[in-house]
Amino acid sequence: MSFVHGFHAVREVLNTHPERVRALYYVQGRRDTRVQEVIALAKAAGLRFEAVQKSWLDQRVEGNHQGVAAFCQELAPLHEEEFIPLLASLPQPRLLLVLDGVTDPRNLGACLRSANAAGVQAVIFPERNTAPINDVVLKTAAGGAESLRLVAVTNLARHLERLKEAGIWLVGTDDTAPAPWHAVDYTGDIAIVMGSEGSGMRRLTREACDHLVGIPMAGAVESLNVSVAAGILLFEVVRQRS
Repeated sequence: MSFVHGFHAVREVLNTHPERVRALYYVQGRRDTRVQEVIALAKAAGLRFEAVQKSWLDQRVEGNHQGVAAFCQELAPLHEEEFIPLLASLPQPRLLLVLDGVTDPRNLGACLRSANAAGVQAVIFPERNTAPINDVVLKTAAGGAESLRLVAVTNLARHLERLKEAGIWLVGTDDTAPAPWHAVDYTGDIAIVMGSEGSGMRRLTREACDHLVGIPMAGAVESLNVSVAAGILLFEVVRQRS
């Protein structure tokens, strides 16, 4: 069990997965429209809601809770064997995001937020060496995680081969790649593959990719944050498909 906090995240979990919510808590004395909205959603789902002291939430929730939090069951990712049969039924052209070793929860949450905004149909990551889907991830995702298919896989390199067998083209990001991020045709079935914050993609992940692209740096920094880079590539997909 963990807390989902912040208005966007709480509203989304109440709208999409009320069965995960055990109780809604809000800071005593709050009567504004946003608080009334989440209380109404909790009432409609038959959930318990309770006014508490701000200090009570401060002790239980990391970061800015905005005066509201939902106590929830953990968001459980699909296993790869559950996901593979779903691939054929996804609307085409398919768009997936693969995260190879994103261990910072805020980076993971930001990636999920961008993925949701770009219409990604599933986010795939290894079971190990990935940040847990905790309250920090959900808060940073601002509700974006709740309606995504999250898929945890045992062996990422092997899973990438299964995606290719299903007709998905893999586009990986690499600082040394000569091709710029916009040089690939993204109008077909695509999985964008991002590496970890420090070392990038692992060797087997890189070798599985059909294309490698880079984002040239014009300033002093050598690379972008993984969530920023993911957003650039995902919205290049959106631009081309538009």
